[in-house]
Amino acid sequence: MTRFIPKFAVACLLLLPTLSPAASEERVYKKVDGKELKLLVDKPPGWTAADKRPAIVFFFGGGWVGGTPKQFERHSAYFASRGMVGVRVEYRTIAKGDKGPPLLSCADAKSAIRHVRAHAAELGIDPARIAGSGGSAGGHLAAFTALVDGLDDPKDDLKVSCKPDALVLFNPVFNNGPGEWGHERVGKRYRDFSPAHHVKKGAPPTIVFLGEKDDLIPVKVAKDFEADMKKAGSRCDTHLYPGAGHGFFNAAPYYQTTVIESDKFLTSFGWLKGEPTLKPAP
Repeated sequence: MTRFIPKFAVACLLLLPTLSPAASEERVYKKVDGKELKLLVDKPPGWTAADKRPAIVFFFGGGWVGGTPKQFERHSAYFASRGMVGVRVEYRTIAKGDKGPPLLSCADAKSAIRHVRAHAAELGIDPARIAGSGGSAGGHLAAFTALVDGLDDPKDDLKVSCKPDALVLFNPVFNNGPGEWGHERVGKRYRDFSPAHHVKKGAPPTIVFLGEKDDLIPVKVAKDFEADMKKAGSRCDTHLYPGAGHGFFNAAPYYQTTVIESDKFLTSFGWLKGEPTLKPAP
């Protein structure tokens, strides 16, 4: 399956958003091996530290081997305009030539959510209203923080939960079992990484977007995940798009469509109010 990674990486570069929001606030959430890992925080108009706003934390895609937080720049700015605190995560990717699993990516993802929750008072965030979001491998990381136990950074304070309270997933590679994307990296350890194998009671409400022509994630994977979520008593809204391939959500008209549906999803349980302010693409 490695043949898909270069193709996807190119797609991400070609589809990066061109609209830039106001400058994001940079915040170091972790220092490791002499490197500072940062969060890019977008605050809504009228924000104060005393607020208790919902937040949405984005993980970029790129097959665990590449990508940048810029991928979700427009998404974060939009949800900030709607009153949320948008957070984009810089995390470590797999080094060139390393054929192993995304251990560092997974650990960093959990560290990032923990930092946001532990510093909710400074960020003006309600620690009980944090959504995890991401695309492709980033969608995997968001779902991983919510559903899979273990693979924590040993320096993390495990008393702080890394589990988001909702998930917004764009063509997520959340099944890493035999025959599915990412399995050749995780191998027999797939249950240590694969969110789809850990759906259980208490899983957060989730919305999933997938193109029906996605060559990495079969529609059946999304439908099986939805069925398992509902069997566990959790909400899972799956939106399928005929003719759309992997990474489709980055470009019009799907960027608008999926963001509007995400807005409605978050509004449905009171995190946002009113109608989406983003207009559909012509």
